[in-house]
Amino acid sequence: MSGASAKALRVLVIDDSPVNRHVITDALVESGRIVVVGHAANGEQALRMVAELEPEAVTLDVQMPKMDGFTFLRILMATRPLPVVVLSSSAHSDVVFRALELGAVDFVAKSSDLLDASKDGWRRDLVAKLLSSQLPEFRLRRNASPPGPLPALRKPPPAPPRFVVVVAASTGGPGALLHVLSRLPPSFPGAIVIAQHMAPNFTRTFAERLNRTTPLAVSELQDGDLLYAGHAYLCPGGLCAELRKDATGVRVSTVQPAPDERYVPSANRLFASAAEALGSRAVGVVLTGMADDGLLGARAIRAVGGTVYAESEESAVVYGMPAAVAAAGLASKVLELTKLAEELALKR
Repeated sequence: MSGASAKALRVLVIDDSPVNRHVITDALVESGRIVVVGHAANGEQALRMVAELEPEAVTLDVQMPKMDGFTFLRILMATRPLPVVVLSSSAHSDVVFRALELGAVDFVAKSSDLLDASKDGWRRDLVAKLLSSQLPEFRLRRNASPPGPLPALRKPPPAPPRFVVVVAASTGGPGALLHVLSRLPPSFPGAIVIAQHMAPNFTRTFAERLNRTTPLAVSELQDGDLLYAGHAYLCPGGLCAELRKDATGVRVSTVQPAPDERYVPSANRLFASAAEALGSRAVGVVLTGMADDGLLGARAIRAVGGTVYAESEESAVVYGMPAAVAAAGLASKVLELTKLAEELALKR
């Protein structure tokens, strides 16, 4: 319907607002690398159009009449899995993470008014995340569903961690993190600090969701937090995190990104600080994502005798970041998500 390149990515735009459909289509077509094959105003219409038009990716507004985005996702992922990128404002951030749990691969934070030209960064983000599905390493998440409902578990009192796990994640990371953290026991003897590339105003809601749905105590980290075993700390969007050791234990600081840092929160900075503060007690985990954030930090961890795990191509949504670590020979092990979680759960 829109666009002309035969090699362009074929995208279906789903939104109940005619204005939003028009603005989103303009953003995609302007890239010159995407063709919009159709528009749908609700989930029922979208399912029919997926079958008829065979798009290669989908943009999704989850709050729609007749059939909402959640129902659409459940049916789509069970019958014809496709890369789905959700558009949502920060006011609906909990909605976003529910969609990610149902199979969406990523989301784009947008202004509540898509016509606001002063807030058009979402256009670049949406194009980049859709085009990632054309990369040879792109994979739909497989075998990454969380375990069943968690029983009420009594969490042990805070104790110093025996080791610290630092995690790098980007595209597909929210689902991967849920998968891994869900499989760790509340008595996990390490602390976990996460650098997930994510827009500000979404990380707190994501941390709260992980806290409700996994056995660990999860929070958005605060500057100066003391790390405890069985706890996971999510770096706030727009900031970076660094670890340091003092007389009371291991603490984490939030710092502004450097002008030359391409990725925020920076996994490289987090990993390098973990290597310096913890030596061989630093454990790096590089999950799904584009490009190579975490590569330099993984090298620093291995240089001090620490351990580095990389997610395998089998389960990664985008096999970019973990592939860079594996190709450089820095991964102690390359594992799909479930085996990676099992490996972490056995660490003492």
